[in-house]
Amino acid sequence: MYTVHQAKTNLSRLIREACRGGEVVIARGKQPVARLVPVTASHKKRVPGRLAGKIRILAAFYKPMTKAELARWGIE
Repeated sequence: MYTVHQAKTNLSRLIREACRGGEVVIARGKQPVARLVPVTASHKKRVPGRLAGKIRILAAFYKPMTKAELARWGIE
């Protein structure tokens, strides 16, 4: 765990450490407030069609809304 001052002073080194898989936690006093992680580790790659066959859209979805439904949405 690193203090905010240590993190500011050694930012380049801490980024390298995080990119190598090390845990970099930044604290104010003794309270952890942030974690430094590489961007690639925090985002999963999108896969087109991943939900194919898992989602169903009912025919009612395509029907026009009633006046009562439109009023609930604030549309007149």
